[in-house]
Amino acid sequence: MGSLDKSSGSEVVTIDVIQAKSLLQSGYGYIDVRTVEEYKMGHVDAEKILNIPYMFNTPEGRVKNPEFLKQVSSVCKEDDLLVVGCQSGVRSLYATADLLTIGFKNVSNMGGGYLAWVGNGFPLKMEKPVKVEDKPKEEL
Repeated sequence: MGSLDKSSGSEVVTIDVIQAKSLLQSGYGYIDVRTVEEYKMGHVDAEKILNIPYMFNTPEGRVKNPEFLKQVSSVCKEDDLLVVGCQSGVRSLYATADLLTIGFKNVSNMGGGYLAWVGNGFPLKMEKPVKVEDKPKEEL
């Protein structure tokens, strides 16, 4: 299930979540391309993780993030070891193909995405929203 990128000759490599977990434990970075809202509800527990949405939800439906490649390039180098994931593996497949097109060399798509990660019982992280009541009160 790879797509061939004609310009660089690089094929998207799709790995399963078991392989992805092993790569993340060995030092690979993880790019979660889901929306910020999806990410905050729960994400892969990885040491090096970035949330850079590939698509945004709009009233007209999902639209591609026009700054995606620029955003990734500003924080990652072309030879960084990366796993790209989303909710089910579709957005990350396109994101991985785009990254290969601009010269990234070591990017793998996590097939099955976050749903497969959860389905395997792998570690998760949730972002805790900060409520006003949770903030410490300043001394008067």
